Amino acid sequence: MSNRFTLKAFGAAALLTAGFVLAGCKSAPELTQAQAQSLIQADYDHADAAPIDIMVNDLGMREGITAKYWNRTTFYPNKYWADFKLTDQGKKVVKLPGGGDVIQWRPSSLDDKNYTYHLLTVVANRKKAGGLGDVTDEMIAGADTAKGVQFTEHLDLTGVPDPLQEIAHNPGNQLTAKRHADFVLTNGAWSLKAVQ
Repeated sequence: MSNRFTLKAFGAAALLTAGFVLAGCKSAPELTQAQAQSLIQADYDHADAAPIDIMVNDLGMREGITAKYWNRTTFYPNKYWADFKLTDQGKKVVKLPGGGDVIQWRPSSLDDKNYTYHLLTVVANRKKAGGLGDVTDEMIAGADTAKGVQFTEHLDLTGVPDPLQEIAHNPGNQLTAKRHADFVLTNGAWSLKAVQ
């Protein structure tokens, strides 16, 4: 009789202990794609706005002349080097990374169609996050609970005039990039750990 009583007492104690353990273990709150995107975008919005680096190829140079952003001022004897001066209209939309107002166009040959020149937009914008994939569980050093998501980072061309947007869409420019974001659960709330 005492063995049965002891067994029942131990069983009851085990069930009670298991109940306390389970009650203390709360499942992590869900991290939805919308929440993940909001956290990524909040991080981008917190960063300083920056000009967009636009690589201008041969086609872009001709489009810039048509848009009256620059005019050719010097044509060199080798027939493939030239200098282009920014117009007043051009100075409102682009700036040269090194300062000044003269684009020194220096391809390696007459047939060099891969040569590009970097310009910066006058308008400064922030990046945008979109196209999120599935939110997945991850292991991150120092974090008990972590998630990750693949997404597409977009350069925001808001405020950039249409002719310059067309130049930005020419080959050589990267307006989108695939990124990965890591999130950690801290004090019951999800936070963005890093964007890679």
